Amino acid sequence: MTAPASVPQTTSAYRHTSGRGRWVALSVLVLAVLLVAVDATVLFLAIPFISQSLDPSSTQLLWIGDSYSFVLAGLLVSMGSLSDRIGRKRLLLIGTAAFGAASLLAAYAPGAGWLIAARALLGIAGATIMPSTLSLIRNLFPDDRERARAIGIWGAAATAGAAVGPLLGGLLLEHFWWGSVFLINIPIVVLLLVLGWRLLPESRNGNAGAWDLPSVGLSLVGIVGVVYAVKEAAVGQALQPGVIAAGVLGVVCLYRFVRRQLRLPMPLLDVRLFADRRFTAAALGALIALIGLAGVVFFLSQYFQLVRGYSPLQAGLADLPAFAGSVVGGLTAAYLARRFGNRAALAGGLLAMGLGLGALGWVHAESPYLLIAVAFMATGLAEGVVYALSTTIVLGSAPEDKAGAASAVSETAYELGTALGIALVGSVLAAVYRSGLVLPAGVNGPAAAEAENSIGGAVHIAATLPSATGEALLDSARGAFVHGMNLSAVLAGLLLIGAAGLVWALLRGARSTGAKPADDSGEADAGTAADRSSSELREAA
Repeated sequence: MTAPASVPQTTSAYRHTSGRGRWVALSVLVLAVLLVAVDATVLFLAIPFISQSLDPSSTQLLWIGDSYSFVLAGLLVSMGSLSDRIGRKRLLLIGTAAFGAASLLAAYAPGAGWLIAARALLGIAGATIMPSTLSLIRNLFPDDRERARAIGIWGAAATAGAAVGPLLGGLLLEHFWWGSVFLINIPIVVLLLVLGWRLLPESRNGNAGAWDLPSVGLSLVGIVGVVYAVKEAAVGQALQPGVIAAGVLGVVCLYRFVRRQLRLPMPLLDVRLFADRRFTAAALGALIALIGLAGVVFFLSQYFQLVRGYSPLQAGLADLPAFAGSVVGGLTAAYLARRFGNRAALAGGLLAMGLGLGALGWVHAESPYLLIAVAFMATGLAEGVVYALSTTIVLGSAPEDKAGAASAVSETAYELGTALGIALVGSVLAAVYRSGLVLPAGVNGPAAAEAENSIGGAVHIAATLPSATGEALLDSARGAFVHGMNLSAVLAGLLLIGAAGLVWALLRGARSTGAKPADDSGEADAGTAADRSSSELREAA
């Protein structure tokens, strides 16, 4: 016999916060997302400097970029559930303090291994911050229309932070060493701790039960194991015993995780949420969008500096159109969904992203910057729409007492997509770069190995060679890198176009769990209590 469902006992921040207070609290949450977003992109421009200073291998270089997102993605579900239990404000402040400490460790890392470990610690801290911001928004803004606006602002802040990151990084790298890009986190951490303590209301799920540690371990090992195996397989290591073992372990852990969640009375993640096709489509859309975008953006920073010869500040400014477009896209997502419906807006955003990324497949060393800027702007505009819309759908599909876990799904898709994008796109680019690099006579031994590791290594070695030999190495390295970047961009574009078709199919006639049947646009009846998706995003075209 099925026991009667208990009534969720969520301590809602909304019930204790005035209308003006909700928007003030949102400004603090915007500061929190800026902290994490800035850290995600500020490192991109520092990669060439890290290559020269710490001399990482090509694999270590990818892990410097990946370890943050891998650990963050592996822990987001666990931390989102923990925030439901111990309090979203409390966990956000704990994570913010830890983020500051990890930033100091990263800034003064003496070697590549140390920096990878420090970035992983930043990922642990970031995993406590992001779900807390979204779940607080879910509770602060129970009104659908207000929540859609709040999430649009939140998403715009995330992309604005990503835009500010390269600019700040460029300014710092013009005058200071690479570790300074991590020290800019410290003032933000201090401000966030002070304002968060004073202005944020607390909210938690009083019915959440105990935090299930076996589920935490299964989700972390499962995600990291699978991603590691995929990453290594992309560079031709699929048959290595360690890679096979990691992949099998990851799949088994994820399978056991899902089985365990279905049995627990208070699961870490209610996997039944994925029975809602809109929830699934939104999560998959965000995941695939970031796989395509993150890898290309990560390596374009190297293209600007090491192929076109831009300074760090110029490279940061060159990235700006993509992030400016993302801000505009995030702020207009709710309007586009009202005007055209969720299905058309989300699938159309993914299609536009694919076309924008694919256009970068025809960029070469002497391409007019205007061509790159237009492709960047179109891609960023579409990404802003996809990010804000998918987040709103995921949050709105979950009940209030599951806000932390649902927001963690959205953020996991974002961070896992970022990690996979850097790993997969980076691995393809690295393989093409190595196969296309022609070493001039006289470059052998350790010098050849360093040049083959990365274009940064080739630039470093070229500076130590006679001018004619150095120029020949640079020409070959730049040509091989651009060829790899072109192929990676085309593959990323095709992936996004495929994602648009998948989302279009999933949202056809989709309905939320317990909701009335939806029409072909994927829109449900706004009055259905079980379907909490924003009415900003539910009205059909």
